Amino acid sequence: MSPILLAIESSCDETSASIIQHGKVLNNVIASQSIHQKYGGVVPELASRAHQQNILMVVNECLSTSGISKKELNAIAFTRGPGLMGSLLVGVSFAKGMAWSLGLPLIEVNHMEAHVLAHFIDEPKPVFPFLCLTVSGGHTQIVLVEDYLNMKVIGETQDDAVGEAFDKAAKMMGLPYPGGPLIDQYAKLGNAKAYKFSETTMAGLDFSFSGIKTSLLYFLRDQKKLDPRFVEKNRDDICASLQRSLVDMLLQKVKKAAKETGIRQVAIAGGVSANSGLRDGLKKIAEELGWTIFIPEFQYCTDNAAMIAMAAHYKYLKGEFCTLDVAPVAYMAIGD
Repeated sequence: MSPILLAIESSCDETSASIIQHGKVLNNVIASQSIHQKYGGVVPELASRAHQQNILMVVNECLSTSGISKKELNAIAFTRGPGLMGSLLVGVSFAKGMAWSLGLPLIEVNHMEAHVLAHFIDEPKPVFPFLCLTVSGGHTQIVLVEDYLNMKVIGETQDDAVGEAFDKAAKMMGLPYPGGPLIDQYAKLGNAKAYKFSETTMAGLDFSFSGIKTSLLYFLRDQKKLDPRFVEKNRDDICASLQRSLVDMLLQKVKKAAKETGIRQVAIAGGVSANSGLRDGLKKIAEELGWTIFIPEFQYCTDNAAMIAMAAHYKYLKGEFCTLDVAPVAYMAIGD
């Protein structure tokens, strides 16, 4: 039977709900949290409180706009991890309570696996096996995807995630949170070869972004001593140069992974997959090497319940349910 599922996402600072019917996502309702901007980053306690305020409204809107009633649902899905524990608790508790009240089974979803499966929401869809570069504020991984529920991490960051590097760099430059999209915006106006930042080289397919972050910190410190308005005067060139370096670091490893595995289907996923420099760089390499690439719609790049719904759909078909004693986990690796 092809199910009708309600999916809930609450891993960080976005409360989202989605309905999937017969493998087709009907909607994707998202409530974002602006309160974190004044603090320059996500404040976990404030995030969990905002989820408590938003989740009933978001779920009700999701049901009403889909035209699906609660009685028609076959299961409730939710993000179990990874994420902020307080935020996850809100979504998990709501899903458990709703499932119990309706007598429905529960489906737990790995947030990172769901990012990969976002590529199956719309056409074109990848053919197995393929490589997926998952890039976000908390993760940077190269994933070998052999089936919907069979994935293996073959390379990952050993320190900062690339999204974290973008946001920390923006903070050093005095840009508001979230800084990654602003760096992308200003980079379009700058010279990507204006400045060179030191990069950490890792063996194999792993990444390290702490070195380039430190290089930028010292560079800005030294330049500000000479000219306090240096960042203001050269903002676009700094952003363009930094973004070029970070994107190059990502794509070099993806090229290496494709060469080692012989796989020519390559996808990107996660919040940083919305970055225009990464998208353009991947397209350029694909043309040079004859890859088939998959780039998600912007609404499926950041945290959203549509990707949770898609992952839950495949778990439902395999009969992978969980019990009411399931608990959220802050860290959850792909394959767990």
